[in-house]
Amino acid sequence: MDMAVMHLPAARAYRALKVNRVRAGLPSEGPDRVAEEVPVALEFNGVSHAVMMATPADLEDFAYGFAVTECIVDAPSQIHDCEWTFNAEGCTVHLTIAASCFARLKDKRRNLTGRTGCGLCGTESLAHAVRSLEPLTTSQSFDAAAVALAAASLREHQLLLAVTGASHAAAWCTADGHIELIREDVGRHNALDKLVGALLRSGLDASSGFVMITSRASYEMVQKTATAGIALLAAVSGVTGLAVDVAQDAGLTLLGFTRGTDFSIYSHPQRLSLDAK
Repeated sequence: MDMAVMHLPAARAYRALKVNRVRAGLPSEGPDRVAEEVPVALEFNGVSHAVMMATPADLEDFAYGFAVTECIVDAPSQIHDCEWTFNAEGCTVHLTIAASCFARLKDKRRNLTGRTGCGLCGTESLAHAVRSLEPLTTSQSFDAAAVALAAASLREHQLLLAVTGASHAAAWCTADGHIELIREDVGRHNALDKLVGALLRSGLDASSGFVMITSRASYEMVQKTATAGIALLAAVSGVTGLAVDVAQDAGLTLLGFTRGTDFSIYSHPQRLSLDAK
């Protein structure tokens, strides 16, 4: 594995304990490691905005990614400071954002409560449930072989999964299919937010590559990917009907059941070259 893309799990990301096991009907006792899941509160300019159940690692990436993909800020330069504190109840991430962004946030008057699983993070009305997106303007295209290469190497980069067996991953892959960045979390949305935050902070051109996720592709995953300016999302599992609709409107190529050289194309197939190499 290229050491440049290895992302070792932080000490807070998991804990070691002893468990009783039964294998082939025989009991035994031995060590195990489980992924951590704690409430992570996101606070903007001193005001609590969201509480997400998340793995307490890569918190700055998480905060940056959440702020951008939820349109709290328009660019990472509008985040002036990011710190976090831990206590017995969980973790609070304190962000200082531009005054104009904070004024817009207060106007929304949203009170979000996140979950590890799925569902809306919270909104005032049905009309605001699905955010409209600006259509992607990138002309970037990709080869099917690159998607297959990324799919084949994804598991070896999932180091927290290797330790605990209980995490999702989101990976940013270059146009030739090499995994450049990967982030993991017990929540699939959190993993993608962490990845987007890492991309923003790295200075990489996000639009030049594509994203692969280890979960299903819901409309939120499509929204977050498109908001980051990325034009192809490949999911290891299936997709939802709303995800297809949002991807179609946003100009995003959505792939599902991406396993080995196999996948299903749900929107904008013209961006993907299927020519055999």
